[in-house]
Amino acid sequence: MRIIQMLSTIAYGDAVSNDTIAMEKIIKEMGYDTKIYAESIVPPLDKKTAVSVDKLTDVHQDDIIIFHMSTGSKLNYDVAKYNCRKIVVYHNITPPEYFRNCDERFTKICEYGLEGAKYLADKVDYCDIDVLPIIIPMSDYDKKPDKDVIKEYSDGYTNILFTGRVAPNKKHENLIAAFYYYNRLYNNKSRLILAGSYKENDPYYIRLTEYTKKLGLGEAIVFTGHIKFNQILAYYKTADVFLCMSEHEGFCVPLVEAMKFKVPIIAYDKTAIADTMGYKGMIIDDNNPVYVAGCIDRVVRDKELRQQLVNWQNERLQSFEYNNIAEMFKKYLRDFINKNSRK
Repeated sequence: MRIIQMLSTIAYGDAVSNDTIAMEKIIKEMGYDTKIYAESIVPPLDKKTAVSVDKLTDVHQDDIIIFHMSTGSKLNYDVAKYNCRKIVVYHNITPPEYFRNCDERFTKICEYGLEGAKYLADKVDYCDIDVLPIIIPMSDYDKKPDKDVIKEYSDGYTNILFTGRVAPNKKHENLIAAFYYYNRLYNNKSRLILAGSYKENDPYYIRLTEYTKKLGLGEAIVFTGHIKFNQILAYYKTADVFLCMSEHEGFCVPLVEAMKFKVPIIAYDKTAIADTMGYKGMIIDDNNPVYVAGCIDRVVRDKELRQQLVNWQNERLQSFEYNNIAEMFKKYLRDFINKNSRK
């Protein structure tokens, strides 16, 4: 028996890819033969990490496919063709309406993804709906942060941080609006750091930069683009507040990262946010930028509140310890194997 993992794209730094790689390690520890197959393998990752899915030709009835679904992909349909036991790990597919006014191609990809999810729903063998947090090797965050970034941003300014690719569902415009009022009403010695990849020709990114210019924020807002892991660590090290205004998240790994670095979090209560935070911390139900600016100011100035938020986050962080999530995954997998044995 083999346990085969499949996903549409595997790429360095991507949360779904990282989860897949972490699962592979655990599956090997359990003693099973396993391999990752992907439609697209993005450099610097190569065949040492994953194999092209078209190379998968010898699937047997007693094998298990774990399919990581997160976008529109031909795999959403093709997985059903394999004569073996099948499990879907549904990471979430972003609602297409977020992209309709800026990215027609990605709108269609999301629509295709949701159609594929419906198609595959009754063609898998894992019928229970269980929740498994992203598997995060916490020791990775103990690596040395980039010294140059720490030096540059440890200059007495208050750093408001959000990490995540520039995409409409992340609502960067709401981050910018809230920061505008915080910077103007409370603290002009502050900056907003938006750490995440973007495309120069993306209409959404272009609108954000134009919006920033119209607000006169200039260098007070930093778009980092795609950065190295040690630079991400450095931004967390220098952050005073982690602000999340995203409206659609399947999990939101950056929340856990902020917890790890003891950065107090302010997060808008949408989709998975409150669940990931364990309903602890400053979870807000109003995205009015003036209100959010006031929340930022309170967290920055009130040392007692900051410590309470960090204490709550530390409690929640224990739930995401690698060994805890690894054992949860092992139990789900063992139970599935025992109930769905094919001899």
